[in-house]
Amino acid sequence: MRLPSHEPKLLFPWEGRGGLRRFLRLGRLRPFLVVFAVVGFVTLVGASERRASGLRQTRATLGDARRVVEGYLADHDGGCPPSLEKAAEEAHREGVPRDAWGRPLRLVCPGRWAGARYELMSDGPDGEPGGLDRIE
Repeated sequence: MRLPSHEPKLLFPWEGRGGLRRFLRLGRLRPFLVVFAVVGFVTLVGASERRASGLRQTRATLGDARRVVEGYLADHDGGCPPSLEKAAEEAHREGVPRDAWGRPLRLVCPGRWAGARYELMSDGPDGEPGGLDRIE
């Protein structure tokens, strides 16, 4: 009977134990898997940044539209505009302000909360009125 030796064995790549990785030939696929992982990561980050960019742009548009509505309120002794179009016309602006997704902003007059003369909002990326992703 032969006793097992504790000497380290020198194994060449073609001699070593590969197991499942060697069976599936993942060694050759590794560069492709890395490329796919990087592309996937960049795609996820890009989608997240596009959404964040849309939110920033919509908030800037809401601030501009808020100045238009405040100007209308000041010119009409606090009277609410019948629509955002009318307020934009009186401010000599072209068309109704739109959010980053191309939908017109919504003006609700009077506001839902106590003391709010109006509410100006975007329906958000999904376009659902009153949805959870609306921007006010």
